[in-house]
Amino acid sequence: MVSVFETDDHQDLRKTVRAFALAEVAPRVAWMESAQTVDVETSMSIARQGWIGVTIPKKYGGMFAGHLAKTIAIEELARKSGAMGAMLQASQLGAAKILHFGTERQKQRWLPTIAAGQCLPTIAVTEQESGGNVLDMRATARRDGEEWVLNGRKLYVGNSHIGHLHGIVVRTGGDDTRRSKSLSAFLVEADRPGLTLLPYEAPLGLHGFSFGDLVMHNVRVPATNMIGALGEGLDVAYSSSVLYGRPNLTAVALGIHQALLEETIAFTTNPLHQRRGAPLAELPKIHQRIGQIKQRLMTARALAYQAVHMLDHGQPCDDELMSAKEYGVEALWDSALAVMKIHAAAGLRRDRPIERLLRDSFHLEAPAGTGDIQIHRLAESALGINHGPPWSVRLAPLTALHPPSTPEKPAATEEPAA
Repeated sequence: MVSVFETDDHQDLRKTVRAFALAEVAPRVAWMESAQTVDVETSMSIARQGWIGVTIPKKYGGMFAGHLAKTIAIEELARKSGAMGAMLQASQLGAAKILHFGTERQKQRWLPTIAAGQCLPTIAVTEQESGGNVLDMRATARRDGEEWVLNGRKLYVGNSHIGHLHGIVVRTGGDDTRRSKSLSAFLVEADRPGLTLLPYEAPLGLHGFSFGDLVMHNVRVPATNMIGALGEGLDVAYSSSVLYGRPNLTAVALGIHQALLEETIAFTTNPLHQRRGAPLAELPKIHQRIGQIKQRLMTARALAYQAVHMLDHGQPCDDELMSAKEYGVEALWDSALAVMKIHAAAGLRRDRPIERLLRDSFHLEAPAGTGDIQIHRLAESALGINHGPPWSVRLAPLTALHPPSTPEKPAATEEPAA
């Protein structure tokens, strides 16, 4: 079904990514699952397609195709491999900080290589003691002449073990600094002395993707590697999370959700899987569950596409992004449970992808804010609790395909109207 938000260009992109995923990604999934290590080869192959640069302006070598195009690309990859959908979405988070906060020199240096797939960027924010409360982080940076010296540890860094350029948010302000201005962000090349990766340990799902830990021990970076101004680290972190993390993870959820529906239809309509001479799909309870899965998927996709369509048009949509992410993940979990009930014991075996899709779905709740956080923020919005201008208003116009027009001011008159 073609969404009302999609153009012919979106459909062409979907066909291109779908064909690539079928030919190049799907054959690698079995290896990713058995090896349970980072699939560098497939990740770089995807990067070379140019899709990391889908929102990067063309003057920097990007596609500048918008957030809906970004959603479609991630969704189609995740439909065959949640891990590779996650790889693409994490890379775009890393690019976002440069696009929105980088100096012109930083943009000229890094965005073309990112768009060409020659550099995989990351963003490193989360710490053991702070979790989603960014302002409680303990990693620090201190000024030493024309350099900054970074120390601390970051957890759950997407693309950790394949990233070439890490965007690391650390504490630069002292006790006398206003909390919201106590953090700053830096671009740190992966080969900087003192920056180490802890050995990769395979998690529950998303095998092939890497989200590991970075340790900084007196890592020196030039002052020119600061991304954004001093004290703008919170803005760097939140902008990547709100404008990219939430819709990107929603897109991964859509791809996995679509795969669950397709696998369930194939299983329940297979002539080999019958009960009392009829396909499983004709059993009333299974028939009902399939309909509910379809409904959840349609609703999740409508919420997701509406939100990114608004981003592409420069409209305020923080609430829509939060709602899409929370509902998209919860709906996916509900459908995954229903699919497991439909498959019963067959869903537990490795010869079918159901157990992999279920495991992959569990990775989408925490990043970019848990469902509880999204609901909390939506409640604040409903109650009129103001945290300043919405992020979609502050930053989205830079990547909006169709910025809202500014109303013309009425002509001045010699005397004020009565």
